[in-house]
Amino acid sequence: MATTAKIAKDEKLAKARAKKTPKLACRHRNRCMVCGRPRGYLSKFKLCRICFRKLALEGQIPGVTKSSW
Repeated sequence: MATTAKIAKDEKLAKARAKKTPKLACRHRNRCMVCGRPRGYLSKFKLCRICFRKLALEGQIPGVTKSSW
């Protein structure tokens, strides 16, 4: 009986949370547009470092070249 009540309470809370908007903007996490990785994010390109490197080496990102000195 208690488990059924807990499940019902959790469902009710989930519905209430779905209706609300986030209270704090700092909870937003930037993610890679290709793979969804949250870390190593390059905001200029909206990609993670791994996808950025892969696409840059393939020549898919215009204006980006491998450095040499």
